[in-house]
Amino acid sequence: MIFRYTILYVDDVSSSLDFFEKAFRLERGFLHEGGDYGELVTGKTKLAFSSRALMRELGKSPALPRPDAPTFEIAFETDDVAGTLQRALDAGATLVQDVRDESWEQTTSYVADPNGYLIEICTAVQLPG
Repeated sequence: MIFRYTILYVDDVSSSLDFFEKAFRLERGFLHEGGDYGELVTGKTKLAFSSRALMRELGKSPALPRPDAPTFEIAFETDDVAGTLQRALDAGATLVQDVRDESWEQTTSYVADPNGYLIEICTAVQLPG
């Protein structure tokens, strides 16, 4: 068993791919010709996007994300939290939490993407050694 996809439901797949490419320097892996599904290259697990319209056609009722009451987050690890945060803001993200040094020896910040999904930008967790 492998964890293959995280799929976010969005209104506009292409603009969501554009945002993540600009904000986090991810590479577009695929955009279906109909525009209802796309993927970013993120290693073995793909960050994918499906249109809410397609999900409704498939009998699903996707809820809208709420950064003020999230049910999950995605996280991007970097050595440059402040620089990545600024790039995300410049690409259209909304600030949720500015850069902060945590008591567990990690630097974090949070944004919401243009769809409202909560994204953590962080350094690696320093595990006890």
